[in-house]
Amino acid sequence: MKEVFINSSMNIIKKYYPDYSDIKLAELKYGLLGLYLLITKSIIIFGIAFFLGIFKELLIFTIIYNILRAVSFGIHAPKSWICLVSSALIFLVSTYLSTFIVMPINVKIILGIIGIMIICKYSPADTAKRPIVSPKRRLFYKIASTIIAFVFLICSIIINNNFLANTFILSILIQCIMISPVTYKLAGESYDNYKSYQP
Repeated sequence: MKEVFINSSMNIIKKYYPDYSDIKLAELKYGLLGLYLLITKSIIIFGIAFFLGIFKELLIFTIIYNILRAVSFGIHAPKSWICLVSSALIFLVSTYLSTFIVMPINVKIILGIIGIMIICKYSPADTAKRPIVSPKRRLFYKIASTIIAFVFLICSIIINNNFLANTFILSILIQCIMISPVTYKLAGESYDNYKSYQP
């Protein structure tokens, strides 16, 4: 199914844009693969969430987390099935925990400050396939992710809704794991990939 979707899409692109270079086509193919994996993964994970009765909560958790992920980036699983399994575990378990755990405010503050420091130090964390080479872009993403993490901490402290408060603080903690050099090393993935493009 995956090959059919990608090959059909690429044939259409080649037909209407015959002047595209091999590099451009490779970029488009990579993007189509990511889109396919995102759609299929989302259908499966949200399907499980629906049967568990946490569909709405998972949707909220996913949106909030991806606001931080979008500027902080982080590790990607080397294989699609690993991505599916790990994403399902992380998001379903985190969403479920957010619905009932009660975290004291002092614990939130301590975890939030540690998380902000980690994000400030290691963000943005790129991948070998998508290195963030530009120093200006890296600085922008570092500042943006640090500010967003700080806002998340404030939200987790002042919001009375327990689920939302937990979602904000857990999003910070999950992203700390996703951008940690330790995580990259355990997964056998290269870290600081942008350095390979520096003179």
